[in-house]
Amino acid sequence: MADMTENMKVENVIIIGGGPAGYTAALYTARANLEPLLFEGFQWGGQLQNTTDVENYPGYPEGIMGPEMMTRFRAQAERFGTRFVPDDVDRVELSDGGVQKVFLGDEEYHAKSIILAMGAEPKRLGIPGEMELGGRGVSTCGVCDGAFFKGHRVIVVGGGDSAMEDSIFISKYAEELTVINRRDEFRASKIMLDRTREKENIDFKTPFIPEEFVSGEDGKLEKIRLRNAETGETEELEATGAFVAIGHIPRSEVVKGQVDTDEDGYIVTEAGSTRTNLGGVFAVGDVVDHTYRQAVTAAGTGCMGALDAERFLRDAPPPVEAHWMPGGEPAEIATGS
Repeated sequence: MADMTENMKVENVIIIGGGPAGYTAALYTARANLEPLLFEGFQWGGQLQNTTDVENYPGYPEGIMGPEMMTRFRAQAERFGTRFVPDDVDRVELSDGGVQKVFLGDEEYHAKSIILAMGAEPKRLGIPGEMELGGRGVSTCGVCDGAFFKGHRVIVVGGGDSAMEDSIFISKYAEELTVINRRDEFRASKIMLDRTREKENIDFKTPFIPEEFVSGEDGKLEKIRLRNAETGETEELEATGAFVAIGHIPRSEVVKGQVDTDEDGYIVTEAGSTRTNLGGVFAVGDVVDHTYRQAVTAAGTGCMGALDAERFLRDAPPPVEAHWMPGGEPAEIATGS
């Protein structure tokens, strides 16, 4: 751990976030001899830590458990010299092309570049059984888990485009699928709603609000308790699969107001790159991605961020010679060799 000394080291690159994007960025920057420092957080591994079988990541023909995959990502980054801090960052001070600052309480870390890879988290219903039955019938990713429900009776909760996309995908496997929405109207675009309605094995149930996911004797999802949003009457719907598709929340709070974000809080990057509006600050993975939100796409952007940071350090590094620490001594420069 760094401490507040007069000769504080200025890292080549600091990475914030320990998911597929962050670990891939660490792997690439480590192999480029940039000696990355990765703040992976208490919940390292990202959303894959809460995932059971991963069958759609290339290179694992038999599938792999999400936590095991993340352990392997981490070990590969560590093999080439990545250093890890298993804490969540408290705050950052970002500059445009200058030295970037990261804080853990009173501890201060400096870097010539920074890669933001904090990820996103799915919005939850907050009802009984939702977390307890995660991986046992309840999921937040239709593309990830839809194929596990071939021939099952499934529900999808949500009324936006994400819910429609999940429903269309899962309908290829499910015997029957019911879309549940709390309103009669849908936020989804007309074209997505029309496509969903065209599927013969999809029906709609509105205006209903899920109140509880109920398990059977085998400990897996058996039914969903619903409440009519208009009459207040309750009923139960049998289903062995339930997908919550009500959106995601990017974990961008720590940089809010410092880098450009869109109305939903996702960090904005230049088209075709991972560059933000600040020189030396890059963003990768689900904290940027509205659309795909897959481990393989997150890893891909992690690679991009590492290459962008490497080029930045080669072509336009910050003037660290002018970076002075308390006490009047210049900061020690990390060579990256």
